[in-house]
Amino acid sequence: MAIERKQVGPRMSGAVVHGNTVYLAGQVAHKAAGKSVTEQTKEILETIDALLAECGTSKQNLLSANIWLSDMSTFAEMNAVWDGWVVPGQTPARATVEAKLAAPQFTVEIMVVAAK
Repeated sequence: MAIERKQVGPRMSGAVVHGNTVYLAGQVAHKAAGKSVTEQTKEILETIDALLAECGTSKQNLLSANIWLSDMSTFAEMNAVWDGWVVPGQTPARATVEAKLAAPQFTVEIMVVAAK
């Protein structure tokens, strides 16, 4: 079975498609870096929408999501954006944890897997 890579970089690809499954790399908010969790989450979800579309799928087909927050006290703030974005009745399996992210200006990182 062929493997298709999107937005290939020297360290990672933005997305990898294998069969009917789409794996996205962890996404952070580059434009909203250093801004609120709300703004970062909105940008990340827009990026995820665009990557999923590039791979021929959408958030309606999410299978799983991993979310990392630099501070778990922002859980409700992130969820307020997430809850308005996910498709009701089509929510993925999900885990959210607190972790130190790659750079201090990033407070949220989200990685998803979707079916095609």
